[in-house]
Amino acid sequence: MTWSPAHPETVFTYGAPQLKFGPGAADEIGHDLAAMGASRVLVVTDPGVAATGWPDRVADGIRGSGLEAVVQASAHVEPTDASLLTAIGQARDAGPFDAFVAVGGGSSIDTAKAVDLVLTDGGELLDYVNAPIGAGRAPSRPLAPLVAVPTTTGTGAESTTICVLDVLDLKVKTGISHVRLRPVLAVVDPRLTQSQPAGVTASAGMDILCHALESWTARPYTSYERKQPGERVPYCGSNPISDLWAERSMSLLAKAFRTAVRDGSDEGARGEMALAATFAGLGFGNAGVHVPHANAYPIAGRVRDFRPDGYSHDEPMVPHGMAVALTAPEAFRWTFEADPDRHLAAARLLDPGRGDRWASAPRDVLPGVLVDLMRDIGMPNGLQAVGYGEADVDDLVDGALAQQRLLATSPREVGADDLAAIMTRSMQLWE
Repeated sequence: MTWSPAHPETVFTYGAPQLKFGPGAADEIGHDLAAMGASRVLVVTDPGVAATGWPDRVADGIRGSGLEAVVQASAHVEPTDASLLTAIGQARDAGPFDAFVAVGGGSSIDTAKAVDLVLTDGGELLDYVNAPIGAGRAPSRPLAPLVAVPTTTGTGAESTTICVLDVLDLKVKTGISHVRLRPVLAVVDPRLTQSQPAGVTASAGMDILCHALESWTARPYTSYERKQPGERVPYCGSNPISDLWAERSMSLLAKAFRTAVRDGSDEGARGEMALAATFAGLGFGNAGVHVPHANAYPIAGRVRDFRPDGYSHDEPMVPHGMAVALTAPEAFRWTFEADPDRHLAAARLLDPGRGDRWASAPRDVLPGVLVDLMRDIGMPNGLQAVGYGEADVDDLVDGALAQQRLLATSPREVGADDLAAIMTRSMQLWE
């Protein structure tokens, strides 16, 4: 559609953490924290990552720089309001701390963001959760320094201003969003991703891909009404800088994604996936994401019995990247008309060899690229494969509609009927 604001926006914003990338980067964190003036540091991780030994290795490096470090494996995979409250309470009991380090996937990084937020700024967790589920309170002061050390290649949480959580009573995924949640330093060391199982690589990699695709196809920043300075939010729409990161991320995924899933020991592919994740995070953390991510929140939040390969089977879950991917082909079929050229360009970036195979049906090109990739890396064949049926569509749509912060970035105005059609067509993605 054509957006026609009376007073078009002329300003976009861009923010990013400092970045340290490469094998060996995780061994230098103590030096970096000392330079920030830290003296007592909490290392936040989850039990699975703790078992790899990396959090203790990071803590030992911090101690080697003359700082005190405490390790807490308090993060829960796919954080909930309950798990975040537990982590906050444990950190408060062991505190005070003047800096935080998150070692793990997006779950550990988001947990550390929440711990830092509540311990630094006070109040209750739900005070900060996005409206209408929470009060949407903004932190009143800068937070303590947070260093994010991702061990999965996917979430981009090390670059973003977002903390994602499930609110258990409502069975909905939501978040906390503010520029002060962005880590001050992202330390991306590809060595930490080599123990990542194939199923985790596949799911997290689809999160990278959708971050890049959604920011690339997001509503342009110039299509909004002009904002006052105090009204600016981190997700400002697609813009020339976020576009560069998204493009480069998709090019890296085209080369490395299938290889990284097939052979986790391939250091080159692991390194390129880590770069792709970082680049996508630097893009979507400013442009925003839209329909697939909004749909993912209820898909993950309302899970019944599904237990994915590569993850702990202690409880049912649909991993975040998988939840995003399950409606992505149909979502991008629906957004195609907003900017056909951009959708076709994305397909060429992700699959340079596709050519004009489907030139007679251009709307199908990008969905076809996504479905081919999902089949190759072992993603479930649609929503039915993770336990949903058409009777669940209305409930899933209600959960997606609660994500107005994300849907506002959609390149087309999206309503309940649009989401229901996308969900229904996503029940089975291929024959």
